[in-house]
Amino acid sequence: MIDTMSARNAQEAAPQGQEHGSGGLLRVLGPAGAVLLVLSCITPASSLFIIVPEMFATQGSGVVITIAAGILISIAVGACYAELGTRMASAGGEYAMVAHTLGKGAGWLTFALSGVLLWVIPPVIALGTADYLVDIVHLDRAMTGAVVMLVATGIALLDVRANALVTGIFLLLEVVAAAVVALLGAAHVQRGPGELISPHVFGGGSIEPFTGALLVSGLTVGIFVVSGFGTAAYLAEEVVDPRRNVARIVFWSLGLGGIVILVPTITTVLAVNDLGALATGDFSEFVRAWGGDATAIAVNVGIAIAILNAAIVMVLQNSRVVYASARDRAWPPAVNRVLTALHPRYGCPWVATLLIGIPGAILAYAVDIEALLGITSVVISAMYVALAFAALKVRRMKTAPGWRMPLWPLPPLLVIIAVGYALVGASRTDLTITGAILLAAFVYYVGYLKRRPDERFIVIDPTDDLEEALR
Repeated sequence: MIDTMSARNAQEAAPQGQEHGSGGLLRVLGPAGAVLLVLSCITPASSLFIIVPEMFATQGSGVVITIAAGILISIAVGACYAELGTRMASAGGEYAMVAHTLGKGAGWLTFALSGVLLWVIPPVIALGTADYLVDIVHLDRAMTGAVVMLVATGIALLDVRANALVTGIFLLLEVVAAAVVALLGAAHVQRGPGELISPHVFGGGSIEPFTGALLVSGLTVGIFVVSGFGTAAYLAEEVVDPRRNVARIVFWSLGLGGIVILVPTITTVLAVNDLGALATGDFSEFVRAWGGDATAIAVNVGIAIAILNAAIVMVLQNSRVVYASARDRAWPPAVNRVLTALHPRYGCPWVATLLIGIPGAILAYAVDIEALLGITSVVISAMYVALAFAALKVRRMKTAPGWRMPLWPLPPLLVIIAVGYALVGASRTDLTITGAILLAAFVYYVGYLKRRPDERFIVIDPTDDLEEALR
């Protein structure tokens, strides 16, 4: 039996900087450093420069309303993360919160959904790096994506505080790139703010009014644009005083990320010469028209940095989920022991980190991983609905004290109604693939985990004085 202290006891028993043994993740991350990491995972510049142009094509100038609606729903989702995350501060994130409120079965299915994001999203984002460096050097897209994944993995193996510093520097550069777009757009405004209230979309060869149906069709992507604030839950096990700080980290990260994305989007909509250009253009073209080639190149370099930054934080956070699943004994004993190994110097779950990073590099290089991107918004939405149900139930349970969302139960009800409605309109193929993933996870749960209720998938709360055993 390998005993591990609770994270709280570990913090009291060991000074900061102590080398890690078999103890577990120490609480060494302050709120400011955590916000930098979470904001880097939202990677607002990557969302702005990669996802928003795709939304221009389908939403036109209505993209502002769609993103604003996505942010509004995300605030309600953030309230669920904040309340559940302060009551269950585990590196397992969503699956741990759902398991403690809705039961092990629901928790395991939630882990299966998050597993899609663990391995798919980082290489998909990394593949975009070469596209934004083409003005400087021509690189093989797949090879560049693989290298970015390996570099991100190497950095993610460092101490979590060192990662906060590195990602904070990169984050500053990507925010500057977004600010340049906002300022250039503001200096070239072509139309008034009425376009934001009564937007239009390019369709059928002409400009048409933006409709409520178009808003609903783009809502899951609008939510996806600011997704990533849930990283606060994954890092909660390493955050000082998580009962107080997790909620602050969620909302500061979401608010800052929303501003960085929404402001340049607004100025761009008001500045393009022709609204039809939104359907075919991208930010590189807009910036080149407004500020010249040199400015466009500088902004593209900022985007490439944002992509690397996002990859670093995603590898870091995803490895924590893998680590937590092994610590909670979701796998056979030998696998659990390997995946919970901590680096003796940096204290990171190094095997779990490599398990995220190396397959990610292989996927970026050898697989058409971008073909799976369509299901990610469906998966994220499904997880949000599960968290909303958990947030409805947690007030009726005896749990550790934590942050309490205002206007409860309205925020989780808003998430269930709005996100659930958006899911109904999602692609049938994406829904089918998501259903197949859940079916496979259910088979594993019934065939292995449920048969060993006292031995497997024991989801612990590291903030409690609980004794964990790996056997």
